Amino acid sequence: MARRSEHSKEEIKSMVLGAAKGLIEEEGLAGLSARKLANQIGYTVGSLYMVFENLDDLILHANAVTLDELYQQLQVTVVEGDNPQATLQILAQTYIEYAMANPNRWNAVFEHHLPEGQQAPEWFQQRVDQIFALVEQQTSRLNIDRKKAVMSARALWSGVHGICVLYMTNKLHLPDEIQVQSLVEDLVSNYLGKL
Repeated sequence: MARRSEHSKEEIKSMVLGAAKGLIEEEGLAGLSARKLANQIGYTVGSLYMVFENLDDLILHANAVTLDELYQQLQVTVVEGDNPQATLQILAQTYIEYAMANPNRWNAVFEHHLPEGQQAPEWFQQRVDQIFALVEQQTSRLNIDRKKAVMSARALWSGVHGICVLYMTNKLHLPDEIQVQSLVEDLVSNYLGKL
């Protein structure tokens, strides 16, 4: 086993998050444990708690990595000057594609629940908010007032997310000729058409 002095706290944190990403990809959130992570990085379980408050804190940090990655992929699709309706379609499709490519990591973000009465820290909530902000940037470019743009972004993205959840949990029973991407495209088109 490595000695504590061989790595800084930041290096240990990075090693743990890398191992967590791999475990979640392979086994889902249910397969993640402090003991498995410690074994993978060659440290004791106690060493993990030098850099994370507890397992919930560690999971929040692992999920933050996923949200950062998702945000980067979504942000790349936003091209200045593009039609906001087209951009919203691309954002929705990119979201679905990310979930399909990273099912266990995507699911871990929504599967993890903090103990009752405990709120997600601000640094984590900011990551969620920045994803909504990408959608709000586009709805605010539509010919609607600010309040309606914010509400529309939340409503539209909740619908896209709902389709994604149903699809990822095998509860979206579609006829063979209808693909999930087509369903999302239809939702976005119909929603925007009513604004």
